[in-house]
Amino acid sequence: MIKASNVHKFYGNLEVLKGVDIHIKTGEVVSIVGESGAGKSTLLQILGTLDQPTTAHKFGTEISIAGESFINMNDRQLSRFRNQNIGFVFQFHQLLPEFTALENVLIPTKIAGAAEKEALEKAHSLFEDLKIAQRLHHKPNQLSGGEAQRVAVARALINSPKIIFADEPTGNLDSRNADDLHRLFFDLRDKYNQTFVIVTHNPNLAEITDRKLVMKDGMIIE
Repeated sequence: MIKASNVHKFYGNLEVLKGVDIHIKTGEVVSIVGESGAGKSTLLQILGTLDQPTTAHKFGTEISIAGESFINMNDRQLSRFRNQNIGFVFQFHQLLPEFTALENVLIPTKIAGAAEKEALEKAHSLFEDLKIAQRLHHKPNQLSGGEAQRVAVARALINSPKIIFADEPTGNLDSRNADDLHRLFFDLRDKYNQTFVIVTHNPNLAEITDRKLVMKDGMIIE
């Protein structure tokens, strides 16, 4: 699903990523762990097309998702590629406060120009899978933290992306809601053969993923 080789990232003279190689298979749930500053979130942003590696041509950097390389895409091509292939879940749900849960989830489908009927059917199915069907028409300030994060997961899944990137997705939740969301990731993988790459400081989540990648000083060390 993901193949990346020789990924470097500099901020000025500071080298944050030092030639990272990573390969994620379809349907895997993979965690990336390490101390703060190890380069985990930077790697996730580059793999998710939100940032660019430094001088990819110089280092011979290659990154592809489902066999399609995006290194040389322009901004418009990247936006389309991201919308069609990638879902994101962050520590804070980042729902738009003026929209209902359903309206928030449907935003990526409108960007993609998807048919409204099919988008609504998929949204209702996801709300059922995530056990928040009763919250369709609630606004974010009417949701608990766990419910809001489930809505964010539904939004990430609505376009049936090939991969979900999650950056500390349970970092803002209490232990019970965090454990519930962890189980949901695996339920979604089993139902949709969904691939997840998760940056986390949560040891419980890291230990139950299919693989745990440890980063230190800008490199994957195990």
